[in-house]
Amino acid sequence: MGSSTASASLRIEGMSCASCVGRVERAIRAVPGVAEASVNLATERADVRFHADAQPIAVVEAIRDAGYATTEETQEFAVEGMTCASCVRRVERALKAVPGVTDAGVNLATGWATVRHIAGIADATAIEAAIESAGYAARPLSSGDDSADRETETRDREFASLRRALIAASLLTLPVFLIAMVPGFGSHPLIEFALATLVLFGPGLRFYRKGIPALLRRAPDMNSLVVLGTAAAWGYSVVATFLPRVLPTGTAHLYYEASSVIVTLILLGRTLEARARGRTSQAIRRLVGLRPKTARVLRDGEARDVPLDEVASGDLVQVRPGERVPVDGAVMEGSSLVDEAMISGEPLPVRKEPGAEVTGGTINKTGSFTVRVSRTGADTLLAQIIRMVEQAQGSKLPIQALVDRVTAWFVPAVMAAAFATFAIWMVFGPRPALGFALVNAVAVLIIACPCAMGLATPTSIMVGTGRAAEWGLLFRKGEALQALRDVGVVALDKTGTLTVGRPELTDLVAAEGFEVDDVLALVAAVEARSEHPIATAIVEAADAKGLARDGVSGFEALPGYGVTATVDGRKVVVGADRLMARHGIGLLPFAEAAARLGEEGKSPLYAAIDGRLAAILAVADPIKGTSPQAIAALHALGLRVAMITGDNRRTAEAIARTLGIDEVAAEVLPAGKVEALRSLRGEDRRIAFVGDGINDAPALAEADVGIAIGTGTDIAIESADVILMSGDVRGVPNAIGLSRATIRNIHQNLFWAFAYNVLLIPVAAGVLYPVSGTLLSPMLAAGAMAMSSLFVLGNALRLRRVAPALALG
Repeated sequence: MGSSTASASLRIEGMSCASCVGRVERAIRAVPGVAEASVNLATERADVRFHADAQPIAVVEAIRDAGYATTEETQEFAVEGMTCASCVRRVERALKAVPGVTDAGVNLATGWATVRHIAGIADATAIEAAIESAGYAARPLSSGDDSADRETETRDREFASLRRALIAASLLTLPVFLIAMVPGFGSHPLIEFALATLVLFGPGLRFYRKGIPALLRRAPDMNSLVVLGTAAAWGYSVVATFLPRVLPTGTAHLYYEASSVIVTLILLGRTLEARARGRTSQAIRRLVGLRPKTARVLRDGEARDVPLDEVASGDLVQVRPGERVPVDGAVMEGSSLVDEAMISGEPLPVRKEPGAEVTGGTINKTGSFTVRVSRTGADTLLAQIIRMVEQAQGSKLPIQALVDRVTAWFVPAVMAAAFATFAIWMVFGPRPALGFALVNAVAVLIIACPCAMGLATPTSIMVGTGRAAEWGLLFRKGEALQALRDVGVVALDKTGTLTVGRPELTDLVAAEGFEVDDVLALVAAVEARSEHPIATAIVEAADAKGLARDGVSGFEALPGYGVTATVDGRKVVVGADRLMARHGIGLLPFAEAAARLGEEGKSPLYAAIDGRLAAILAVADPIKGTSPQAIAALHALGLRVAMITGDNRRTAEAIARTLGIDEVAAEVLPAGKVEALRSLRGEDRRIAFVGDGINDAPALAEADVGIAIGTGTDIAIESADVILMSGDVRGVPNAIGLSRATIRNIHQNLFWAFAYNVLLIPVAAGVLYPVSGTLLSPMLAAGAMAMSSLFVLGNALRLRRVAPALALG
C-alpha cells in the first residue's frame, strides 16, 4: 500500500445510524496519509484511499477509538521448509510484521501457520509473500474438507524426498568413511574430495539453500549451523588437499568424512523425524479416512453413485448394509443399527428409524435406509470435528512461551559458542592447534540442535488431542489441554449432566388388594389428559409396559393438588398428600415408604381408586448409570467434586449423598450459576464446569475450563473449551487424565531438549579434554543431534498408548 492509489475496504461493526457514518468518516479522514474515505451504512463498509506515507493500521485504530470495530478473519497456511524452533520464530516474526495482521502462530509439528488479520488490509497474497520473504514456501489451506488430504500428500512427498536424499548420501559417504577410518584402504584425497563434494552439494544442497540465505538475512537457523559446520570441515580439507603449504606445518589433515557423514546422519534424523511426525497426525488421517468418496443419490427415480462434492442439501441418499453414511441428515425410510463410535466413543450400535438423525462417516451395520441430506462438505459434523482437532493440534500452550524465549537467542548463542571454542583452542590448545580448533568448533555447531526444542510441545499436543478424538473428546481450544491439568475442583450441572434430564416414574408401590399394573393403567389414563411433566413420565411408563388406557370422563385438574377423573366407571384421584386429605383418605400405610422417598430427595404422589388408598408413586429425574463411576474416578484423581442445581436443597443433597459429591450449590437460578461457580472456586483453586443447557453457557465461559456435554445445546458447546461427544460424563475424568499425561509428556520432552544442549555443548567444546582427554567427534555430534529429535518424537508417540481412566460402553 505504498502508492497514492492504494486502497482498502474495511467492514465496520456497530454502526446503527447516519451519525455513526459521519463519526467513522471523520475519524478515518483525520488519520495522516488518508486521501479519501467513504462509509456506507447499508453495506457496513468503509472504502479508504491512501497516500504513499499512510499507515493503514492507524485507520483501524482510529475506527476503534471512535467506538466501532473492524472485522477480523483467521486463515491457515501450509509452510514448507521449517526444520527447527528458530524457523518457527522467524516465520511468526515475518507474519506479525505484515500490516493488518493482529496475531500469528506457527506450529512446527503440523507445518501450519494460523494468521488472524483485519479483513480489507491484510490478505492471503500479502501473508504468503511475507512467509516467502522469510525463506519458506507457503500456500493457503482451504476451509473445505480436503485440506487434511492435501496435508497428508505434502507429508508423504517430504518423506519420499528425504528418503531419496538419504539413500544417495549414504551410497556416496560410505567409501569416504572407509577410506578415512578403516586401515588398509589407503589414502585417496581426490576420491574423498569428489565424493564429499557430491554429498554436500547434491543431497546436502537443501541445507545450503536454506542456511545461506538465513545467514545473509542475519537470522541463522539450524540449517545455518549445518552449513557452517560442514563447509568449515570441507573447506579446510580442500585447502589441505590442493594448497597444503598455506597451512601451518603438521595441520594439513583431511575432514571430508566428517562433512559427508554429518550430512548423511542429519538426513537420517530428518527422514526418521518426518516419518514419526506423520505418525503424530494419524488421528486426523483416520478421521479423514472415515469420509466416503461417493454417495448413492436418488435422482429421477434412479439410484446413482455420484462424487460426494456433487451431493446437495435436500437430496435423498441410499445407505446399504456395511456402508459408511456419506452425509449428515435424517432417516426418511428404513431402519438399521449404526455404529457411531467414531463420534461418541460408544462401542454399541444405535438403532436408527424414520426421523432419527445420522452422521456422515458412521457405519451402517445391518439394514438399509434412505437419508434426506441436511449438511454436506465442510458443514458436516465430521468435517467440523476434523477442523476442531486440527485447530487444537495447531495451537500453542502457555508452556510454549518458555521455548519461544529460549529459541530467540539460541542459534546466535551457539554460533558465538562455536567461535569462542575455535579461539580458545587456537590460543590454548595443543599442536596442531588449528586442527583441534576446527574439529571442536564444528562439533559445537552440529550438536546444538534446536529441533528437539521446537518439537517438544507441538508433537505431544498433536498426539494427545488425536488420542482424545478417538475417545470422543474434542478440545476446541488447545490451551484447555494445559489448563485441565491444574484443575482442583470439577463442578457439574445436575439436570442432563448427572441425571437423565427428563422425569421418569421411579417408584410405584401398590397398597394391599391392588395390582401395580392395574393401578398404573388407571393413573396413566387420567394423567394422559394433563400436560404436566410428571404426567408425561407416568404415561410413558405405562406405554413402556403396553398397558391399555381406557376411556376417561370428568377430568379435573386442581393446581397444586393433583388430578381427578372417572376411568371406566372407577373414580381415580392422583396427587399430593393434601389432595388425599381433602378426599378424607388416610396415608398411614405408606408412612415408611414416604419417609424413604423423602430421604432420597423425591416428592411422593398418591393414588386413590374408588375412595381407597391404592398406591404411592414418585417421579424424579433419575441419576445416569454412569455418574457414580465418573464421580469415583474424579475422586481417584484427587479432585473435589461439586454440583450446581436449581433443585431444592433436600433433593440436591440427597443426590449428592448418593453420588459422594463433596460440595453442593442448590436452589441456584440460571442467572446465579456464574456467581455460584466463583464461590466454589475460591481464591486459589482452578475450576472446571460441566454442563449441557443454554443456561449453562455463561458458567462454561466463566470456568477455567468449560466442558460441554456433546448431546447438549449448540450454544453450550460453542461456549465450552472441551466437548464430550458421547454425552457421557465419564469423559470428564478421561479428559483430565489425558491432560495430565500430555503435560507430563511435554515436561519430559522439554527437560530432554534443554538438558541435552546444556550437557553436550560443553562436551563438544572440549571441556572434558583437560580432565580425561575426551573429545566429541563431529560425526558423533551429528548422530547425537538426530537422536535428540527422535527421542522427543518417540516420547510423544507414547501418548498413543495412554488408556482412558474409564472405558465407555
